[in-house]
Amino acid sequence: MSVPNIDAVKSYLLDLQDRICDALEAADGEQKFIEDSWDRPQGGGGRTRVIVDGGIFEKGGVNFSHVFGDALPASASAHRPELAGRTFEAMGVSLVMHPKNPYIPTSHANVRFFIAEKEGEEPVWWFGGGFDMTPYYGNDDDCRHWHMTAKDACDPFGEEIYPRYKQWCDDYFYLKHRDEPRGIGGLFFDDLNELGFEKSFALMQSIGNAYIPAYVPIIQRRNGTPYGEKQRDFQLHRRGRYVEFNLVYDRGTLFGLQSGGRTESILMSLPPEVRWGYDWKPEPASEESELYEHYLKPQNWLEV
Repeated sequence: MSVPNIDAVKSYLLDLQDRICDALEAADGEQKFIEDSWDRPQGGGGRTRVIVDGGIFEKGGVNFSHVFGDALPASASAHRPELAGRTFEAMGVSLVMHPKNPYIPTSHANVRFFIAEKEGEEPVWWFGGGFDMTPYYGNDDDCRHWHMTAKDACDPFGEEIYPRYKQWCDDYFYLKHRDEPRGIGGLFFDDLNELGFEKSFALMQSIGNAYIPAYVPIIQRRNGTPYGEKQRDFQLHRRGRYVEFNLVYDRGTLFGLQSGGRTESILMSLPPEVRWGYDWKPEPASEESELYEHYLKPQNWLEV
């Protein structure tokens, strides 16, 4: 298996953060990301970029982090006990964008690299990440575009990649306690190393590069859609599901907190406003009920 080039991965991730922030600032049209660089006492650091009260985005964050230490936290080694006792490096770009307009979906993307080493043994490394979309008011054209862009990013690496990562995403972004998906999915992958370093790195880059062409056209199509208090209330209700997933299930959140990461950067993915109503249910045959009846049903979005 080819030897990982850690410097090349870091260089790509820093450039990806720059390119994504530039594209999202251009889409927003009003606000810029503010940057907050930080150091981790146990080793490493990062740069957090946040946009607030923009023309499009109520809140959004695009994080780069590179942390290292003497032992992986439990969230990373639980399903791979052979990694216990190894030193590690972890780096990645992670982002969540929460729009103002309820007709623009929330989006999430993440690409990351882990390597765990022990003297006298081969390093253990892998890539992970993906992107997924969480609409409040679904649109078939948006879902089709999102998934077609995802498929196009995967296809050069094998026709089996998209359906496998799509299913993995559907399974991962699922709220078991609510018995419902978080959104309409996209791609999710982890433990990727079977292609060798160069090809695995290329696949990770293809997926990272696909986020902007997947999301920005949806922003542009939906931004002019008028909305009122009813739509805003529903958006805040559904954001509650987003918070629940991130705090209960998300591997990145758990890894960051357990590894002594920077709490402000880890929790920048949470929306600025959210609502939990007791036993709330949508009115039958409403726009809101359509989300549950059609869009929160895993399906082949390429054929809707």
